[in-house]
Amino acid sequence: MFATYVHDLSPVILKFTDAIQLRWYGLAYLAGFLAGAFLLERLSRRKLWVLPPGSAGDFISAAAIFGVFIGGRLGYMFWYWPREHGWGWLTEDPGAAFRVWEGGMASHGGVLGLFVFTWFYSRKKKVSWTGLGDGLCVVAPLGLLFGRMANFINGELYGRTAEGVAWAMKFPMALVEKPKQEGQYLAAALEDAESVGGYFPAKVAKLAETNAELAAAVESRPNDFFGMRFEWMSEAQRSNPEVSRAIEPYLEPRHPSQLYEALLEGAVLFAILWWVRVKYPQAPNGLLTGLFFVFYAVFRIICEQFREPDSKMVGEMTSGQFLSLFMIAGGAIFIVGAMKKKWA
Repeated sequence: MFATYVHDLSPVILKFTDAIQLRWYGLAYLAGFLAGAFLLERLSRRKLWVLPPGSAGDFISAAAIFGVFIGGRLGYMFWYWPREHGWGWLTEDPGAAFRVWEGGMASHGGVLGLFVFTWFYSRKKKVSWTGLGDGLCVVAPLGLLFGRMANFINGELYGRTAEGVAWAMKFPMALVEKPKQEGQYLAAALEDAESVGGYFPAKVAKLAETNAELAAAVESRPNDFFGMRFEWMSEAQRSNPEVSRAIEPYLEPRHPSQLYEALLEGAVLFAILWWVRVKYPQAPNGLLTGLFFVFYAVFRIICEQFREPDSKMVGEMTSGQFLSLFMIAGGAIFIVGAMKKKWA
């Protein structure tokens, strides 16, 4: 039944104006920070974290800005962006680093950003760096859980083709992102959607109210405006099932890999780390950080087998798998150091 489902969820919860919108992706970040602050406060009150009660809110707020956002964005701009667009942005367009809606952020970069942030924060508060990081690592998977669910709602970072998989789904975004697969059918899919949806003339007429020249160009040369037409199609699809049925034959069934990642990197990883934290309150500092690095990396490597690569491959590995190898090595160092009680 799922293999015929064409993704039609909207990334927008509430739209006030074209520039002011409440989106699921932003809500996911907020939910992750709030849940993290709440649980860290609980750990503090049970003396399972190095910061005293009442400190979690300030810590999470600083971690969100200096760790997640800055680290995640710089990670994307210094690893994923150059692999597709080169390094010209450094000198020609340094402002691209601040346009987070262009490309997004990298989870590995966010992890590295938090790694650096906790070191400085621990020095400022005069607490154990690894003890501080252990608490953060326990709650971090919840942010990953909400983030991957938002990826699914957005219809992005979808999986590889999955013939014969009962729960496979079809993602319209593949029409504009994968030119060697669904992308070759983009023109035909748009024509069929416009013929059954009946929205194209109305959209052109509305566009003409503000830009008659552009509206005339879209109507006379539609193949020059695939991006605009795709956005119109996506909007119509969310309220008109006929549009979904029209484009369904042009789409490949794919793994909903965002949900795989939400389950493993989010829910399962959180359950493991929370259990260890509560079950073994005297666990040495650094152990939970090491477990987070290793388990996250292993789960990411597994999930990448089902996820459509969104960057150039590194040999036979995806970028996510390649970067995860370094996390496994780092996690092993933390675990060994913790067992030998080398971390303060």
